[in-house]
Amino acid sequence: MAVVGGGVTGLSCALTLAEGGLRVRAHEARTVASGASGRNGGFALRGGAMPYHRARQRLGAERAAGLWRLTERTLDRMEGLAGDALRRVGSLRLAADMEERAELLAEHAALREDGFALEWIDEPAGRLAGRYAGGLVHPHDGSLHAGRWIRRLATHAADAGVEIREHDRIASLDDLEADTVVLANDGYPSGLVGAMDEFVRPTRGQVIATEPIGEALYERPHYARRGFDYWQQLSDGRLVIGGRRDTDPEAEATAEEGITSEVQTALETLIRELVGRVPAITHRWSGIFGTSPDELPIVGPVPGHDRVWTSRGYSGHGNVLGLACGDLVGKAILGRREPELELFDPARLL
Repeated sequence: MAVVGGGVTGLSCALTLAEGGLRVRAHEARTVASGASGRNGGFALRGGAMPYHRARQRLGAERAAGLWRLTERTLDRMEGLAGDALRRVGSLRLAADMEERAELLAEHAALREDGFALEWIDEPAGRLAGRYAGGLVHPHDGSLHAGRWIRRLATHAADAGVEIREHDRIASLDDLEADTVVLANDGYPSGLVGAMDEFVRPTRGQVIATEPIGEALYERPHYARRGFDYWQQLSDGRLVIGGRRDTDPEAEATAEEGITSEVQTALETLIRELVGRVPAITHRWSGIFGTSPDELPIVGPVPGHDRVWTSRGYSGHGNVLGLACGDLVGKAILGRREPELELFDPARLL
């Protein structure tokens, strides 16, 4: 078995395959956690890119609920694997205006109707007062130390018998002698199956981190403006802030890692709004995630390639969906195909 990609999806798949008794080799072009899996804002969220009420309309109530339940189970699995790299502190999605408030209320009603735990906040308090028009608390979400988590997942995979080869870029499927190949590269084009690269749009997410600010302001991950703003305060008091890619959306539709003055300036403005000042910034970075055309992951056998599977296109929700989908692919290869795979089938896009 060959897995291409040493991020959350590839390592999750490799771990499941190895635990199922197969010999597995994972190929990583750089180092474990060097891609978006280890270079993001650290949000561990249930659900997917579509708000729940829209998912119910598009997918049907049963399939939408199944997707959300899958991510809830995956968060529980992540907690068992991640140790202190995950804090289950919940998350808060905020409405930046009345239109977004109406969207959150619709999502709240749909989630409540289907039995999901959540809390509506009508008037956010503290530094959020007057800035946001309501919010949804998802109580079982989490804050993730992304790099630590991926390195820990790699340790679990290695302990299960996975051979992890770093600095091993695969240029062609012909270079792999394995009977089955899993491509787990999300937003990074691999060039190995051109059609799959065409379906996934690379998107850059820029992030900054500050020095400890000396006061506890935000107890859980927050996100607003439909995910274009997101931030959290770490246990040591530092703030991690990301987003604002709508400042220059054309430039951020790229597979090139790096930071830009336009987005970085916008992020500093967001910090000032959230804190009242701009603390010293200690780190600036970016990661590349993959956006699918219909906001659903692309997971399953690659049409026209008998031995090749893919799992990618999480549209910004790869921390949890990547872990889930890697496991789904591994189970399917082992002969235990889960019903969620039908929803993600790459053939739907052809």
